[in-house]
Amino acid sequence: MATTAGRPSRVAKLPPRERILDAAEELFRDEGIRRVSVQAIAEKAETTKMAVYRHFETKDALVAEWMRIVAADYRAAFDRVRTEHPGRPGEQIMGLARFIAEGLPAISHRGCPFINSLAELPDRSHPARQVIEEHKAHQTRRLVGLCAEAGLSDPEQAAAEITFVLEGAQVSTQNGSIDRAGDRLMRIVEGIVDRHRPPLDASRPTTG
Repeated sequence: MATTAGRPSRVAKLPPRERILDAAEELFRDEGIRRVSVQAIAEKAETTKMAVYRHFETKDALVAEWMRIVAADYRAAFDRVRTEHPGRPGEQIMGLARFIAEGLPAISHRGCPFINSLAELPDRSHPARQVIEEHKAHQTRRLVGLCAEAGLSDPEQAAAEITFVLEGAQVSTQNGSIDRAGDRLMRIVEGIVDRHRPPLDASRPTTG
C-alpha cells in the first residue's frame, strides 16, 4: 500500500474500494483492528458505512482483504529476489533477510501487522487469521525450497532457524530490546546458511 504522504489529494483520486482499503490499512496499523470501527474507516475513506458494506460484507472480510494485501508484499519479495539473483538461492535467502532488515524501522513504530493481528484474533476460524496462517505456511514452503536449492544439509531445519530469526528480529525491534537488529539479523542468517552448507570436499571420492 502507498505511504500516507499527500493523503488528502491521493484519496480523492482513488476508486471507492481502494479508498476504503487505504483507510483501513492506516487505521488498523496505527490503532489496531478491534479499536477501529467501520464508521471510522468510512470517515477516513471519505465515504459512508453503506459504501463500505457494499464492497465488504463484514468488517472481518475487510480485515482479511487487508491481510491478503500485506501477504502479497511478502510474496513479492520472494519473487523479486529470485529475479535479482537468478540461479543463486543462497543470495536469494540473504535478499529475503535484507527485505526484513530494511523494514525493521517501520516495525519499531507500528509493529508487525501479522503479529499484531494474531494477537487480536484468537479465534482460528476468523477469515483474517486463516489468511495469515496460510501465508506463513506458504512462506515456509518457499524458504525450505530455497534452502534445498542452495544445497543446505537440512533444508527444513535451516528454514526453521531462519524463520525464528526473521520473526524474532521483528518482535525485538517492536519492543526495543535489541539494538542494531537489522545488522545482527543479517549476520545471524548468514551464519545459519554457512553452518548448513556441506563441506566443500564432502562429495569428493577418497583416495589412498
